[in-house]
Amino acid sequence: MTRHETFSLAIPAERVHPVTPRIGAEIRGVALAGDLLEETVLAIEALLLRHKVLFFRGQTHLDNAAQESFARRLGALVPHPTQAAVTGTDSVLELDSRRGGGRADRWHTDVTFVEAYPKASVLRGVVIPPVGGDTIWANTATAYSDLPEPLRVLADGLRAVHSNAYDYAGQRPRASEADRRHHAEVFASEVYETEHPVVRIHPETGEKVLVLGSFVQRIAGLSREESQKILEILQSYVTAPENTVRWRWQAGDVVIWDNRATQHVAVNDYGDAPRVVRRVTIQGDIPVGPDGRPSTALTKPRAQGRSKE
Repeated sequence: MTRHETFSLAIPAERVHPVTPRIGAEIRGVALAGDLLEETVLAIEALLLRHKVLFFRGQTHLDNAAQESFARRLGALVPHPTQAAVTGTDSVLELDSRRGGGRADRWHTDVTFVEAYPKASVLRGVVIPPVGGDTIWANTATAYSDLPEPLRVLADGLRAVHSNAYDYAGQRPRASEADRRHHAEVFASEVYETEHPVVRIHPETGEKVLVLGSFVQRIAGLSREESQKILEILQSYVTAPENTVRWRWQAGDVVIWDNRATQHVAVNDYGDAPRVVRRVTIQGDIPVGPDGRPSTALTKPRAQGRSKE
């Protein structure tokens, strides 16, 4: 049985509701749990490759353990390299707007400052503001396809340096003191720097996708000023409105995205209202560019991940 036949049987088409033509589908009538049939897990994986982001409402039965149990069906879990996992879990990262680092309000692909950044992320809404706090995702495969031919040729030959150490105050001048302290003392407590191809070949679909986002510091071989001009042009194709999907969270929602083919941003428009989401990431592989060259780690941190608090 082919993967297409498997997902057609396990998750019928009437349960799959595309949110936009390019990215995002809501899957209805599926309760995510560790005891899902293997055919249903295969269906979710196939739909993820097609739609890039999958939305599941009403997953209120999931707690931290159940979220990890389900995520393990998609691959090996990997903790954040510098931020501690929630006590009692292997890899759950809590993003709490009331604590430093809880507002991921810049366009990014998760953890691209490491060599083999995550394959996918599974995010669960725990506390959601009454108004605001949406997340927006963008399709980096269709963004590449939209590039005019001269820009595709240029992008194919570029490599970029990604790092978790950057001018945080310069990029986020309105950030709180708690956020600034969290970035310096936790998020960038150990510096990672990796050179990725600007265009990677998706290991499962074969698509060319752009590897950009806010962790990019510069294009290899160019100054920061020269890099910024090129990066702004390429990034504008990623975040074009027709290339994005916006999700209005409810408590208990779970969102899964292909981290190799998307960027995302949490909209910071909810003031002092609490917002808590919990994320688990799936181990990825080392990107390879159109020329066959893999990504290269430029730093060798002492250890991958921090002890739990």
